[in-house]
Amino acid sequence: MTTMTRLVRPPAVAGMFYSGTARTLRRDIEALVDEAVSELPSVSGRMIGAIVPHAGYQYSGRTAASVYALLGKADVETAVFVGPSHREAFHGSAVFPGTAFATPLGEVAIDVPLATALAAAGGSVASSAAGHRLEHAIEVQVPFLQVLCPQAKMVAVTMGDQGSRSCGDLAKALASVLKNRSAVVIASSDLSHYHPYAEAVLLDRVVAGHVRSFQSKRLQEDLQHDRVEACGGGPMVAVMTAAQSLGATTATVLHACNSGDVTGDHLGVVGYLSAVFTTS
Repeated sequence: MTTMTRLVRPPAVAGMFYSGTARTLRRDIEALVDEAVSELPSVSGRMIGAIVPHAGYQYSGRTAASVYALLGKADVETAVFVGPSHREAFHGSAVFPGTAFATPLGEVAIDVPLATALAAAGGSVASSAAGHRLEHAIEVQVPFLQVLCPQAKMVAVTMGDQGSRSCGDLAKALASVLKNRSAVVIASSDLSHYHPYAEAVLLDRVVAGHVRSFQSKRLQEDLQHDRVEACGGGPMVAVMTAAQSLGATTATVLHACNSGDVTGDHLGVVGYLSAVFTTS
């Protein structure tokens, strides 16, 4: 693999999914985290992995904040984000081949040695900007990292296809390169999309059950047979599988809701869930 050059990924959805001004953005995140902290369930052990949603902060920010409230208390050097590609289709998984992600709060450095090792791990994982240019799934996580873990670096991985092979290749690569490293791997995904409220609750409850029972294979089977929905189902499966390989034994759902809980519109909602995978 070629050496990564100076390449900063600029914000693509600032001012849309989250505030475009640094002061307001920091204030919004602090408020979301304060709310999350007041309702966090008990979690013990070291955080190995997590799941976070990626809608606009007004919809899913509270749910995502639960993970970052816990991550802020951990001594983590690198956050490895795995998200879906909403706008580009391509084979396998693309590791962002640059040096930083930018938001209105500044830049977060890419952990270049770790990103290089991940892209060289083989299978369908490679170094590429594919899927990263306009994608929001990882970008909306970065300000949380900047506020809660200001010293942490990051790695960004976008899945161009979410088939079983891609999930397996990525999970294997993550488990290989993250072993004995101070890192947490985070899947970015929303759940069901635009079903009536009651139907969405039932669909998302099945996904939450698979997450709680740490059953990545059952989740993958249900996703493949369209029994449940998650736009980042592949990232969820890959991260759950990798987290187990890295020693995680316990899955805890921190918060779950849908857009109808926020807006009051129950005609067609989007589901959100946050969870952490920890050692015993």
